Amino acid sequence: MRRLAVTTSALLVSLALLAPVALAADPDHGEGTYGPVTDKNITNAGFLVIIFFPTLVLVLSLIQWKLDQRKERRKKAAKKLAGDWHGGW
Repeated sequence: MRRLAVTTSALLVSLALLAPVALAADPDHGEGTYGPVTDKNITNAGFLVIIFFPTLVLVLSLIQWKLDQRKERRKKAAKKLAGDWHGGW
């Protein structure tokens, strides 16, 4: 168990020390996968974030509302079913 801990920690330290060297040898000169970063790209990304979160809240709220309606229908049906049955012969 001790050997595993030593090996794992040595591996993590060596990876942490080699990461800056690997990132420094960037052949694209800092250009991302989408292309060069411009003000228009940043603005469009910001608008997408602004649109995404209210839409997410709306969709999740509608799902919750539908599930609450379903729960209330099930409760009414269970109450009605329990009220109709009196038991006995």
